[in-house]
Amino acid sequence: MKKLFSNFVALKILKMKSLTNRRSIRKYSNKEVSDELLNSLLKEAERTPTMGNLQLYSVVVTRSDEMKKKLAPAHFNQPMIEGAPVVLTFCADFRRTSIWAENRKAEPGYDNFLSFMNAATDALLYCQTFTILAEDAGLGTCFLGTTVYQPSEIIDILKLPKLVMPIATITVGWPDEKPQQSDRLPLESIVHSETYHDYTPKDIDKYYTPKERLPENQHFVEINHKETLAQIFTDIRYTKKDNEAMSKGLIEALRKQGFLK
Repeated sequence: MKKLFSNFVALKILKMKSLTNRRSIRKYSNKEVSDELLNSLLKEAERTPTMGNLQLYSVVVTRSDEMKKKLAPAHFNQPMIEGAPVVLTFCADFRRTSIWAENRKAEPGYDNFLSFMNAATDALLYCQTFTILAEDAGLGTCFLGTTVYQPSEIIDILKLPKLVMPIATITVGWPDEKPQQSDRLPLESIVHSETYHDYTPKDIDKYYTPKERLPENQHFVEINHKETLAQIFTDIRYTKKDNEAMSKGLIEALRKQGFLK
């Protein structure tokens, strides 16, 4: 019994360590991801914490080349969409719960922003759990933040009904590359003891200078003819103009899906 327990602990530690080695995979081999494996991982991920035990999420599995081609423009034609064997779109879903209520002599009241937030949280938790399980099984994944940039297009392509909203997309497949890991800020920069402590210029220098000094980031600044790494994000990648335009589209999509009136 003691030996079994030791093996169990060792396995848990190994799994935890695997997360420290994770990296986003954008290039995949032609090896198939079987329905059996995919469904097994999706089922195991259902043990994810969920609001009120309602499981306010759904996932749309895209395998066909035709559907991937349709989805690609909504994700700014990132090559992973058409290059991955599987594309998963995780959705905040209060429709299933609402229909259940209506069919059980109950009156649902989930056509509001709070309900969207609850369902979106559920969907993201489920997505994250699946991602960890998939990578632990040897698969590679890449999270696409573009899902909420042009949600209306995704809604139309996937035929999402009222009270269903796309929240996250990941590509899944067997890795055909081993890219360098992305840098991360030190733990002390994100953890606050007891209350939030705002950042001073000295703190910013301490936490961000190592990131700014990485050769790849310095090269990024140079080729984009900028002075600082921060300007890459504010002036090129996530501009105020684009953020405002996409925010408008997101609000319109939430209204279209019935979460805003």
